[in-house]
Amino acid sequence: MASPTQLAQQFREVYLNGDWIARTNLKAEVAEMDWKLATTPVGPLNTIALLVFHMDYYVGGLLQVLEGGSLDIRDKFSFDAPTITSQEDWEALLNQVWHNAEQFALKVEQLTEEQLQAPFVRVEYGTYERNIDAMIEHGYYHLGQIVLQKKLLEG
Repeated sequence: MASPTQLAQQFREVYLNGDWIARTNLKAEVAEMDWKLATTPVGPLNTIALLVFHMDYYVGGLLQVLEGGSLDIRDKFSFDAPTITSQEDWEALLNQVWHNAEQFALKVEQLTEEQLQAPFVRVEYGTYERNIDAMIEHGYYHLGQIVLQKKLLEG
């Protein structure tokens, strides 16, 4: 069982500042990316911008629970991103992602060991720890897609 501090660090590694597992992180891959590249499709795949929105959608939904709110996210809405038509739109999305990621990590650090093992909203959703682990794994899954698409787009 990982401690809250370990889980928060693992989460930060994939989103904000790590390079241990994937040799990169989301912020390193997209922070300096132009909005046109981020919104350029690669065949039938989701764009990088859409993947970034999708990742943040789940982080934001779980963050809301960690802040004492309800779980309002639904899978069917996880790709309903606003259209990005400028660098400003893209940077606004990225700023939201970085903010939500850091707030999520801070909230995870504040959990107790007992809270980590408690049911997350409903028993069938597993524990807080399981859901935090899922955010880390989900992050790496989509980070891999983003890295591959970026390589294809940049040639």
